[in-house]
Amino acid sequence: MAIKVGDTLPDATFVTMTDAGPNKIAGADVFKGRKVALFSVPGAFTPTCSAKHLPGFVEKAAALKAKGIDTIACTAVNDAFVLGAWAKASGVGDEVTMLADGNGDFVKALGLTMDGSGFGMGTRGQRFSLVANDGVVELLNVEAPGSFEVSSADHLLGQL
Repeated sequence: MAIKVGDTLPDATFVTMTDAGPNKIAGADVFKGRKVALFSVPGAFTPTCSAKHLPGFVEKAAALKAKGIDTIACTAVNDAFVLGAWAKASGVGDEVTMLADGNGDFVKALGLTMDGSGFGMGTRGQRFSLVANDGVVELLNVEAPGSFEVSSADHLLGQL
């Protein structure tokens, strides 16, 4: 069953890339006491994710924060090395926190996986965006397969 508005985000451990290497971070440390805009992409360096999804959140970071968002985070079923390289190649800077969900445990717990095996990608996270306030989902936008409409930074900004 997929997560819905009003639900609490499941416990999770993510990995971020730091100058010293990969660093594990508990989901509670990301979400507790904060209003977080989280978006999920099927994979780093993929066309729509690189051309539209991630850049939209980087470009709209100030506007999202002006609407009360404390943290903007991106998750993908990729390892921290890949997400770190993607962030660097995309010029993310400090605007977006990259949260590697390498084994897909978080998206599985959310009930938001997709089968990318037809493209050699295995199980991945669906494309979605959400706003969680102290770990409780306030807004949730899950894309239809192959679409990029409701999970964009612009759409989320319009909901705030």
